[in-house]
Amino acid sequence: MLDLDVGTTCGEAAPASAPLTDYAYVRRAIAFISARWKSQPAMAEIAACVGLSESHLGLLFRRWAGLSPKAFVQALTLGHARELLRDKASVFEATYEVGLSGPGRLHDLFVTHEAMTPGEFKAGGEGLAMAYGFHASPFGEAIVVAAPRGLAGLGWVDEDALQDGGKAGGGRAGALADMRRRWPRASFARDDAASAPYAARVFDPARWRPDAPLRVTLIGTDFEVRVWETLLKVPLGRATTYGAVAERLGKPKAARAIGAAVGRNPISFVVPCHRVLGGSGKLTGYHWGLTRKQAIIGWEAGKAGSEG
Repeated sequence: MLDLDVGTTCGEAAPASAPLTDYAYVRRAIAFISARWKSQPAMAEIAACVGLSESHLGLLFRRWAGLSPKAFVQALTLGHARELLRDKASVFEATYEVGLSGPGRLHDLFVTHEAMTPGEFKAGGEGLAMAYGFHASPFGEAIVVAAPRGLAGLGWVDEDALQDGGKAGGGRAGALADMRRRWPRASFARDDAASAPYAARVFDPARWRPDAPLRVTLIGTDFEVRVWETLLKVPLGRATTYGAVAERLGKPKAARAIGAAVGRNPISFVVPCHRVLGGSGKLTGYHWGLTRKQAIIGWEAGKAGSEG
């Protein structure tokens, strides 16, 4: 089973002015399950912690992830992670050997991308106009940043600092500050209308089509961009390790540097840094928190299972 180390609380009451979203309920359930998987908690225990009836929680979880809470636990076990990792070599090799099905199909989101020039990167985005907005997602409220050439940033909003290994937090202001730090000389203007099409495209699997590729702008060093391009080739429902990425890039001793580059990925979920596990298959740190990383992996496991 997966050795998890995440903080969890049970029975915290949300302010009356801030009712829990579907993801907030699911996140509570995931945190509870993750902390108590060894005792195999019954559905009644999980539902009591979350504050929903068993039937309501079951329906919500299935609607959100496409599988039951029990199946979700199984999707997060070390055995499952190892099963995913066993395929990592063939996944990478097949991608490189047979080529992509089209110039826009890098993975299941059908992403086409371009990197900023080294000069643009070194200038810290000077002169670059960024439009950002806040939008609903399966994993909580998201901040979406659009550059003139495509999607440039995606992260999540948390009302307080994450307690499970993440570094983000601080509500919308914190999420925006996190994005601003990446491009300190760019100008940022809120424009929900400009960022909304990207949010809709990213979080709706029905719109993951090769005839409508998602255009993204990768803003980072040459090494970081190479790491992110490699992550784009890890398919839905699969996983890789820092070591495997290092091997693919011809830098077998650079696993630590790979980890740093993965952590600086500005386009979460689209560039699937959540699919990178430790060498043993263990979940490792995630900028937006291990609970959210588990949530994304479980959600994808449900989608991959429903398509299989």
